[in-house]
Amino acid sequence: MSPRLRVVSLNLASGRGADGRPRSPEELARSLEPLAALAPDVVCLQEVDAAQPRSSGADQPALVAAALGAGDWRSAAAVSGTPGLVAEWVPAPPVLRGPSDPAAASPEYGVALLVRRPVLSWHRLELGTGRGRLPLRVADPRTGRAAWWFFADEPRVAVAAVLEDGTVVAATHLSFAPVTAVRQLRRARDWLVGLPSPAGRSAVRLLAGDLNLPGGLPARVSGGHLAVRGPSFPAQAPRLQLDHVLSLGAPAAASGQVLDLPVGDHRAVLADVG
Repeated sequence: MSPRLRVVSLNLASGRGADGRPRSPEELARSLEPLAALAPDVVCLQEVDAAQPRSSGADQPALVAAALGAGDWRSAAAVSGTPGLVAEWVPAPPVLRGPSDPAAASPEYGVALLVRRPVLSWHRLELGTGRGRLPLRVADPRTGRAAWWFFADEPRVAVAAVLEDGTVVAATHLSFAPVTAVRQLRRARDWLVGLPSPAGRSAVRLLAGDLNLPGGLPARVSGGHLAVRGPSFPAQAPRLQLDHVLSLGAPAAASGQVLDLPVGDHRAVLADVG
C-alpha cells in the first residue's frame, strides 16, 4: 500500500446541517470546503440523495465528488423513492452508478464511495433488512414538534473498491436495530475479506461508515481494529461513536480524528492509514 491513505466517513444526512436545515446544492458544495482542504483519498458517504425533492433534485454523489476533487465514484442506492414518515419507497435495483452513467432519473437514497486513486474494480453487496418497525424520534411535519414514530427498516447495502495498490475499502450504513446491524456487519466483513486483491492475503481491508453500533462494539463483532476513536453523534454535542473506520485482518498503522463539518447530523471521522 502507498505510504498513506486518507479515509473519511461522513453521514451526509441528505445535505442537511446539524440544525436540520436542508442545504441548497451550492451551500452543500461550500460546506465541504473544509473537508476538501484535507485532501482525502477515499470518502465514504451515507444518507446520500439523488433526484430527491427534499434536496433540490441534486445528484449528491456527483456533487460531492466534484467538490472534493474525487475523479471516480460509485453510488449504491438502497431504496428507490423517498424515505419518510410515509414509506414511499421500494428496494433499489442491485446496481452501481458512476460518473460515466446518466444521472438518476427518479429519487434514490443510499451510500456512495468516492476515490481519488486508481481503482481496479468495484463491488456491491446487499445486506438485507430487519423484519420489525423501528422507533425513531423525529419532528412531526404537521407541528414541528419531536415525536416517536415507527419506521419500516430500510434495506442496507455496501459498496467497495479494490485500489491499484491492492487496498480494499468499502462504505456502508447499517441498521438502527442493533441485532440486525451486528448481522449485517459480520456479512460485510466476510464479503470484504473475500474480495480478490492483487496484494492477496496481505491486502489492507477497510470498512467505513455509520455502523449504528457504539464505541468498540464494531471491532469486537468484526474482529477488526478501530482506526478512529471519539464520539461522533449527534453532531452538535456528540456522546456516542457510531461512525467508524475499521481495519479488518492484520491491523494497519493508523491515526484518526473526528471532524466537525457544517453538514451532516453526525461528525465525520478521518483516518490516515499506512
